[in-house]
Amino acid sequence: MNYKEKEFYTSKDLALSVIGGRWKIAIIWALLKKSPLRLSELQRQFPDINQRTLIRQLRELEEDNIIQRTIYPVVPPKVDYTLTALGLSLEPVVTAICDWGDIFHQSLGSN
Repeated sequence: MNYKEKEFYTSKDLALSVIGGRWKIAIIWALLKKSPLRLSELQRQFPDINQRTLIRQLRELEEDNIIQRTIYPVVPPKVDYTLTALGLSLEPVVTAICDWGDIFHQSLGSN
């Protein structure tokens, strides 16, 4: 995304535009746990996401310098994904969100 063309009211708006999206936190979480991952490995981890959506989310994360895509010159083509230094800096944020999700999920069981 070209952030110079879009106006953000706060840095929080900017941050949410980068990590917002149904699957972005999950993708980052997966890459924090094991890296590099290939597209097929990500698809196995998230069977509810279709390939087109997964690729779109990966491309957006790549454009935002959160992940790096490496293409190997082999046949068939091999591509894998890793977190950049900027992506790795999201670890405490993503961990906190996932921890909160666990707490919220548990609270639903007690209702």
